[in-house]
Amino acid sequence: MEKKSEINGHAMPSSASTDQILEKSAQRSFREKLMEFLSKNLLVIMTVSGVLVGVGLGMMVRNMNLTKAQMTYFAFPGEMLLRMLKMIILPLVVCSLVSGAASLDTRSLGKLGGIAVAYFLVTTLIASGIGVALAFIIKPGVGAGALNTNHLALETVSNNKETADSFLDLARYTLSILEYYYATDYKMVAIGNDTNGTILYQKVPVGTETDGMNILGLVLFAMVFGVALRKLGDEGEELIRFFNAFNEATMVLVSWIMWYIPFGIMFLVGSKIVEMEDVVLLVTSLGKYIFASILGHIIHGGIILPLIYFGFTRKNPFSFLSGLITPFTTAFATCSSSATLPSMIKCVEENNGVDKRISRFILPIGATVNMDGAAIFQCIAAVFIAQLNNHELNAGQIFTILVTATASSVGAAGIPAGGIITIAIILEAIGLPTNDLSLMLAVDWIVDRTTTVVNVEGDALGAGILHHINQQEMKKQREQQEDELAEVRVEAVANTQAEQETSPLVTHQTKAQEATPEAIESVL
Repeated sequence: MEKKSEINGHAMPSSASTDQILEKSAQRSFREKLMEFLSKNLLVIMTVSGVLVGVGLGMMVRNMNLTKAQMTYFAFPGEMLLRMLKMIILPLVVCSLVSGAASLDTRSLGKLGGIAVAYFLVTTLIASGIGVALAFIIKPGVGAGALNTNHLALETVSNNKETADSFLDLARYTLSILEYYYATDYKMVAIGNDTNGTILYQKVPVGTETDGMNILGLVLFAMVFGVALRKLGDEGEELIRFFNAFNEATMVLVSWIMWYIPFGIMFLVGSKIVEMEDVVLLVTSLGKYIFASILGHIIHGGIILPLIYFGFTRKNPFSFLSGLITPFTTAFATCSSSATLPSMIKCVEENNGVDKRISRFILPIGATVNMDGAAIFQCIAAVFIAQLNNHELNAGQIFTILVTATASSVGAAGIPAGGIITIAIILEAIGLPTNDLSLMLAVDWIVDRTTTVVNVEGDALGAGILHHINQQEMKKQREQQEDELAEVRVEAVANTQAEQETSPLVTHQTKAQEATPEAIESVL
């Protein structure tokens, strides 16, 4: 029987010419599909390639024994990327939160805000629990008591701040919108002499200012300001439109900056590899701590957070996360949740279809206060230092670690080595010395990369959950409105039937209305 082929749905006898036509059409369709895939995912491919090329470039340049000045020049393109991202954070956070808070009514704002706070709190508590559990299972500090910090050539880290003052500082710069952090320091003040004539001194807290953008204060101000503009009514509409336009213009700048990300990431990763000291010695000495931290991030980011997302939405969380490869890569390279915020907002809206009002409201808040990854490694570090000093933790101290890590991670956002400072707060709360913090600082550049990825993943999935809940609420409202309209229609028909018994004129009108469906609409 003669073999037949199909072209455009028509069966044709098989021949050399028809086979060539089929092959060309198949090749054309494959080529078109490939080009379409590349055009859609070009930025993702370039970003991931930038990381890989950066690793290779760093390993190659590392063998050249560059001077400190040459290392600075080599890292300059990566530094420019960080500066561009930080430049756009201030207008992005303020404008997106003001427009987001002003676009939502007070009832929706309160409900979504309550759900977001509950989500952030619960996920951070779960993360802290995972960190403590892994630390007790893996025991990274057991047997590491002979670890010689001088042999590792580590700098000493001093921190004598009281736990209460750390939380008071958090409250202080929450209510400030200037670009600095309020940090408590201490000075010794003479208060008199004792009976022997010795001068008595008392430690008095004094306020100091440290560099760093105060994102937390900006977030609170922008949210309250947006609500205030909505309360103004018509008088605030002009200013709301201004912030909306400013926000859209900022997102255009973000789209331009994102095309520089692959090039900047290449030098950012490469410069970190060039600057590394004796990595083999650090990994062998602190390998169990690094392994426990990264394993905790994998469990929380790969299992717990996707399960929470699936529990709320009944959708595949990994298809949602697949549209966020660019922000995840940026988070891995920059180690900054705030610097990842511009690309995260853009990808969540364009790739995953999250409502702008939701994403631009919740993501800036999450980038500041939601620190799941940080809570994991801080808890592991606290237990690690306790084990290092052969200190047995009781149930009360474990509970203190969980609560303190959850609460203090809120203020660790924009501070350089902020996680290390937070660990000091935890150690002070449970009465452990802070002398061994230099060990954490030595490998912070390794652990901080997976930490930041988990932080931004929690923010993105939270935005997806809130978007789903908002859609469900809108669906319920539409169904209620349809039910109310149906009830009105039934009442209108019943009234016309009752009037038919008494008035021939109404009877004539209702017969005419039965022929025209528009009559019911006029009744409504």
